[in-house]
Amino acid sequence: MSKQEVCAMIAAAGMGRRMNYELNKQFLPIRGKPMIRRTLEKFDVMEEIDKIVLLIREGEEPMIASILHAMQPIHPIHIVIGGKERQDSIWQGLQFLSDWDGIVLTHDGARPFITRAEILESIRCAEEYGACCLMTPMKDTVKISSDGKWARVTPDRSKLYAIQTPQGFQKDVLVHAYRQAFDEGYYGTDDCSLVEKTGKSVRLIPGSYNNIKITTPEDLILAEAICEDRDEL
Repeated sequence: MSKQEVCAMIAAAGMGRRMNYELNKQFLPIRGKPMIRRTLEKFDVMEEIDKIVLLIREGEEPMIASILHAMQPIHPIHIVIGGKERQDSIWQGLQFLSDWDGIVLTHDGARPFITRAEILESIRCAEEYGACCLMTPMKDTVKISSDGKWARVTPDRSKLYAIQTPQGFQKDVLVHAYRQAFDEGYYGTDDCSLVEKTGKSVRLIPGSYNNIKITTPEDLILAEAICEDRDEL
């Protein structure tokens, strides 16, 4: 597979306010197993992954330790305390990797249904193109509104894609993008948006509509259905 080492960086430091739970949504169970454990297991079983970095909120170390103890991971999982925003957390992860070089896959802890094939293709494209991300074509028509009340523009749906994770990068490409973002004082909506700001194009990879990001209570219902359909324990 890759001639370079590969690090999976899992972002699990967000609170997930739209879930309406006091508990970090990463710890919510799906079919009896914590969401973050399901996500970690997808990467942990792959020999193509050399390193796993887990970004968490300060104070949640005991809960993560309990999950990892039950999981008994194959890879050492390096715990890094994240920041206020996702971008701050990924930057902390990159600082942890300051003496390491290779391919970095950034992934949302709340996307537990990523597949082996999608991870492998992300690694391959990151190595070949320097920056890539999974996507699915938009199903719905999208409106642009400045006030949330009146539709102003309807962009061509055939040119719109919903972006997922993992997003894959040569580490130096991602570090350069993050340094520029912080130097210029802007926050992007995802890692690829920061890379695009440097002028570099991002390769799009066809993904799956099952690779959902669990954000609202309704998503948990869909998550249970996906687990049942895949017969995932």
